[in-house]
Amino acid sequence: MSGPADDRVNDVGARRLRRGDRLVLASHNKGKLREFDALLAPYGIAVLSAGALSLPEPDETEASFEGNARLKAEAAARAAGLPALADDSGFCVAALDGAPGIFSARWGGPERDFRAAMRRIHDEAGDALGKNPDVWFVCALCLAWPDGGWRSFEGRVDGQAAWPPRGELGHGYDPMFVPAGDRRTFAEMSDEEKNAISHRARAFAAFRDACLP
Repeated sequence: MSGPADDRVNDVGARRLRRGDRLVLASHNKGKLREFDALLAPYGIAVLSAGALSLPEPDETEASFEGNARLKAEAAARAAGLPALADDSGFCVAALDGAPGIFSARWGGPERDFRAAMRRIHDEAGDALGKNPDVWFVCALCLAWPDGGWRSFEGRVDGQAAWPPRGELGHGYDPMFVPAGDRRTFAEMSDEEKNAISHRARAFAAFRDACLP
């Protein structure tokens, strides 16, 4: 399994947050806010959500995970006048040329029905999924500053597709993903086991090393 795949920075983005700083999480997702609040608390960073600040959610119009994460982070940083962190992540299937990729959430429809999304993957890939079961998760994180500085990080974890989906833990496409070196799906692992090797954990580790005090 590969580690963080990328670390991009503009000319004024190579700086660190400091203890006592406030950081906007460019998300209206309360679960994601709790997750990042817990991750950042040991470093003395206070996390505010875009939802709590009534910031609008920009349309995700970019063609990559990194592009969409940067778009969201820069919009929040400009609107709030504070550094902002955003993530964009998804599930990629080799037999579908990398789809659903950046459209992973949309494949679940308005109700975010990921059981239906996994069925769609199986139906659209057909026999190709059995011949090439390679799949991977990607997470891009971007830290943006109000003055235009930004830095992004990408984490990836590789594995194979499971069909039928297995496990009741986790969320999203976890029941369909078996990480390399294991026989269990992410949805059959505890949070601690999954978070030790996940795409988001790898992206956050790179962000932590580069940007946290």
